[in-house]
Amino acid sequence: MLNDPMVLTPIVAAEPEKRIRDRSATEKAILNAAKALLAEEGFQNFGINAVARRAGCDKQLIYRYYGGLNGLVEAIGADLGTWVKDRIPEDTGGMFLLTYGDLMERLSLLFLEALRDDPLVLRIVAWEVSENTEQVRRLSEARSKALGLWLERMRGSLTPPKGVDAIAVNAILFAAIQHIVLSASAAEQCAGLALKTAKDWEKAATALKRIVRGVYG
Repeated sequence: MLNDPMVLTPIVAAEPEKRIRDRSATEKAILNAAKALLAEEGFQNFGINAVARRAGCDKQLIYRYYGGLNGLVEAIGADLGTWVKDRIPEDTGGMFLLTYGDLMERLSLLFLEALRDDPLVLRIVAWEVSENTEQVRRLSEARSKALGLWLERMRGSLTPPKGVDAIAVNAILFAAIQHIVLSASAAEQCAGLALKTAKDWEKAATALKRIVRGVYG
């Protein structure tokens, strides 16, 4: 009988939901988690388990995709190469780079803004002068190489004025920019120059342009 309570309707078990595995998305999630963790905690708390927790994945996937912690650091270093491309575009934004001074003014201002907006790269800059480890050297070399390649591509046929040691001048220029941003991050000032408001940073940018033009014209 259809209404007989003793007649049980067979229950068809639902098929388990198939997990869609997207290796590319997982690799990206792991890399982003590693970068965020490194920016917040530094190398002291940077480990496979911590990265896996942050990425929400099994730690075995980090070994599978990156070969372990060293491979992950290598991937972060490689990612720093795209940092320069993303943060310091080769598009001149309508500005005509007629002289080497034009080029260095643009690069200096873009580098200043890029450092202010990226806590991980700023940490790497700080580690460069405080931690002499293989991991820090890898990241530092990757960043420096990417910046150098950008400059070479943008420079083209532009050359610095005769008698100016551009390598030495640019090294000091970039070091000054890095120190200003680090000081602002720690104390919101540098050598008496307040670095809190947009107007403060406009003053810093104006001074930077004057220095570049004073050397390169």
